[in-house]
Amino acid sequence: MLTMKKSLSPLLPIALVIVSLFAGAVTQIAQGQALDQKAIARIYKEVRHELVTLPFYGVFDNLAYKVDPDGTVILLGQVAVPTLKSDAENAVKKIEGVDKVVNNIEILPTSINDDRIRRAVYRAIYGNDVLSQYQLRAVPPIHIIVNNGRVTLEGVVARQMEKQIAGTQANTVNGVFSVTNNLQVEEQEKK
Repeated sequence: MLTMKKSLSPLLPIALVIVSLFAGAVTQIAQGQALDQKAIARIYKEVRHELVTLPFYGVFDNLAYKVDPDGTVILLGQVAVPTLKSDAENAVKKIEGVDKVVNNIEILPTSINDDRIRRAVYRAIYGNDVLSQYQLRAVPPIHIIVNNGRVTLEGVVARQMEKQIAGTQANTVNGVFSVTNNLQVEEQEKK
């Protein structure tokens, strides 16, 4: 027994240093120190998943977000259904590694005229032969945001031509004051 104690005693200081280092790492994580790139990428992926699977998220809503290195998620965008703002925040709060959620989602004003414009722009865009393919997705990629007669198109299309057609189609709707076309194009320009 005595020989065993003597052989472990030189290892004791090393073990204490390892435990101390581990405790320091846990303390850094608990104090909200910067996350590594892998953790941030995971959070981005999980936030996106949570937002696109919200029950009332649809084509007339635009949800965006940022993830800060300290674990703060900033929610952005606009929603037509008021409960979607709190639903988005509650879903994101549950993600591992998210320390704080800043909810900057704008609730669009209720308006019969805006509702009419939403439906008309939807028919104009997704009724177009070139763009109708996008209507078949669970959440169509072209989001139509209407605020007091002003239309903003958000989302992604495959080609520049589709972006232009969507903007033109939205401009043809009666009662639309302006159209802001923020659609992103996946196609890479050929050089």
